[in-house]
Amino acid sequence: MSQRLVVIGSQWGDEGKGKITDYFACRADMVVRYQGGNNAGHTVVFDGHKYSLRSIPSGIFNPKTVNVMANGMVVNPESVITELEKLHEQGITDYQLFISDRAAMVMPWHSQLDGAYETLKGNALIGTTKNGIGPAYCDKYSRDGLRMGDLLEPEYFAERLKGALAVKNPQLRLLGLPEYDFQEVYDRYMEIAKVLGHRICDTSDLINRALHTDAKILFEGAQGMMLCIDHGTYPYVTSSTPSSASVPVGAGISPKWIDNVVGVAKAYCTRVGEGAFPTELFDERAHQIRERGHEYGTVTGRPRRIGWFDAVVARYTSRLAGIDNWALMLFDVLSGLDKVCICTGYELDGKIIDYPPSTVSKLARCKPVLIEMEGWKEDISDIKDFDSLPEAAKAYVRKIEEITSVKVGIISVGPDRKQTIIIDEKLKQF
Repeated sequence: MSQRLVVIGSQWGDEGKGKITDYFACRADMVVRYQGGNNAGHTVVFDGHKYSLRSIPSGIFNPKTVNVMANGMVVNPESVITELEKLHEQGITDYQLFISDRAAMVMPWHSQLDGAYETLKGNALIGTTKNGIGPAYCDKYSRDGLRMGDLLEPEYFAERLKGALAVKNPQLRLLGLPEYDFQEVYDRYMEIAKVLGHRICDTSDLINRALHTDAKILFEGAQGMMLCIDHGTYPYVTSSTPSSASVPVGAGISPKWIDNVVGVAKAYCTRVGEGAFPTELFDERAHQIRERGHEYGTVTGRPRRIGWFDAVVARYTSRLAGIDNWALMLFDVLSGLDKVCICTGYELDGKIIDYPPSTVSKLARCKPVLIEMEGWKEDISDIKDFDSLPEAAKAYVRKIEEITSVKVGIISVGPDRKQTIIIDEKLKQF
């Protein structure tokens, strides 16, 4: 039985992690978000209602589930308050939420700097959400940042804030941006402390106590492995490591506790923003998939780029993250296509390779080596088990398993929790 389950994105983000984390979160004793910030959007649909989460863990809908925003995150406290207010408006008022006292804070100047840096880059922009996530992580590592636990000590917070502004105001001035007044920021964040202070604690201790009770714990990643700051398509990446390998550091636990890793992958590929995308489609099929799959960013609303399933990427991310099962998402979106394709390798400068190159200059020159398979016309959105799928659909799943050497443990045939086919027995027991 899997008691400690990690769910990660295995492509470029937006793979459907929200649904899978929600599916397991309603069975979990604890849900832990271990990296990223409010630049990551999760869409959760159940009982005919749609909810959009940005930084709050997906277990927020279950009153019995303990939700943890762990130390590996960068937390925008104002965004958290806004998100909670929105959930309250939608009737979600009974929940348990805790925020790590060691989590770095996203401050108001971070989003300003994020936007300014993008502008300065001109055509070489990264395509960030401009929510200040990168600058917040930069300040964390340059030791200029503020942490959530600082809010609990007003005098210490004042000292840290003065130090931060001594560094940031000159930067803002050079960029022609408004500077910040110490007293205004201090007063503003002391009010925030009154709202969130009771939720701030040592979440590593909280999680480890739960681990020793054999609780069911879900570790929820944000973004996707190809946006990893270390292993993704650098520099068109996020500012943290979405991999299961970052769970121990980002959550404050030992690696020995992880039982199972589910890699969430769309039955095709998408990405938002800039960067090389070898299997990208530009024809009517891309438009058909985009509209049918509602492929627009949860946070930004930007249309997502569409491509075929990339087994090169899948093998790579599986190796890096130790993926035990695929959760194959939006499988129903492919219904109606005459043919479907899978990328099995790349052609780079006349040679066939089976790995993503480390530089985007090489990746941009990669041409996909595709195999073409029969599509299926049937509506599969109400199918409850694998054997009931059309033969062409089953063949597509089996080919992905064969090419990636990883079993498909979950197939999603629609946005609702009920539209989920669980194949792997271990996952059924979570």
